[in-house]
Amino acid sequence: MDIRFSEEEIAFRDELRHWLKEVLPTLGDPPASDDWAARRAWDTGWQRMLYDAGYAGINWPSEFGGRGSTPTEHLIFLEETTRMGAPYVGMNFVGQLHAGPTLILEATPEQQARHLPAMLKGEEVWCQGFSEPNAGSDLASLSTRAIRDGDHYVVTGQKIWTSFGHVADYCELLVRTDQEAPKHRGITWLICPMDLPGIEVRPITTVAGSSEFSEVFFDEVRIPVENRVGDENDGWRVAMVTFSFERGTAFISELLGTMNQLAEMADIARNISRNGSSAWDDDEIRREIGRLQAEYDALWALTKRVVSQAQRTGMPGPGGSVFKLYYADVKKRMADLAHRMLEREALVFAESGDEQTGGDMVAGRLYVLSLSIAAGTSEIQRNIIGERILGLPKER
Repeated sequence: MDIRFSEEEIAFRDELRHWLKEVLPTLGDPPASDDWAARRAWDTGWQRMLYDAGYAGINWPSEFGGRGSTPTEHLIFLEETTRMGAPYVGMNFVGQLHAGPTLILEATPEQQARHLPAMLKGEEVWCQGFSEPNAGSDLASLSTRAIRDGDHYVVTGQKIWTSFGHVADYCELLVRTDQEAPKHRGITWLICPMDLPGIEVRPITTVAGSSEFSEVFFDEVRIPVENRVGDENDGWRVAMVTFSFERGTAFISELLGTMNQLAEMADIARNISRNGSSAWDDDEIRREIGRLQAEYDALWALTKRVVSQAQRTGMPGPGGSVFKLYYADVKKRMADLAHRMLEREALVFAESGDEQTGGDMVAGRLYVLSLSIAAGTSEIQRNIIGERILGLPKER
């Protein structure tokens, strides 16, 4: 790991802080969670502000429109934007955090010129068409098929858990192009415009009441062959590039936000009354909060290592799977502690009277249910760690 502050990086932090102090008060309140048109305008508007100020694609190479920042500047950007409460990437996350980086490494110059600037400017929203009802953890078993017909692939099948599919312009889509090949060798990675005839999107309501996920149905959708990224039947390798970014660096801002949330939880513990004293007076609660803080500090150090490695090699390594696996576990234990601390108030989302209930903690407990599944299940992460880090035999 090599994360050190140079004079240039210190100047970058000062410049970023000054800009954030100027622009954040002009944003106003974020839109309602169920107002999708307003949310898209909010998220893409913020992305455009970043682009105009030179902060879009902070770690993308400059030849693709990014800032070409060092790993330290990337982490500084994430720390400062999180600390000052700037908007997160929101519905831009697929394009910004893994589809875009995948195109940088794997796409043709024409594909890069078409999509990367539009991603950085907030002109394109992307979604991910990987998981299927019968091919989630075992993604290579996907059955959505694509039959070559001249200059097009004709796609039929179904995808699920497609984040922001109902507002996206494009989809990073995995399809099966060879029915006879071994399952990992018959897959192709396509850029799919979401307005093509034959695509039907149905939003899914989650246990938390949100509807950012969708299931997407493809009925003989014709996608140009020129939209293929990589070679035909080489999509599994390209998908592993995508996953390396999704697992390796896409959770950085969430980690920083969770660390802030832990500090808020400590404040709640000091102020919430339990049998004539505060929750903070409970030795076990203080001990667990301290243990969680130490574990998040360790994850932050691991994050720096993963980002530093990505700078040297061009993409994150399997250390991202270590981070993803452990982060899901620590986040779950934090949510469990919040529920024990809040007691009956853990059953509501909002504030009650003058006493803070920690509604964000309650929503977080529901969200954490997905962490052991999203971006590859914990079982998949253990396989990756065993095979690629520990050198154990591959699962058969």
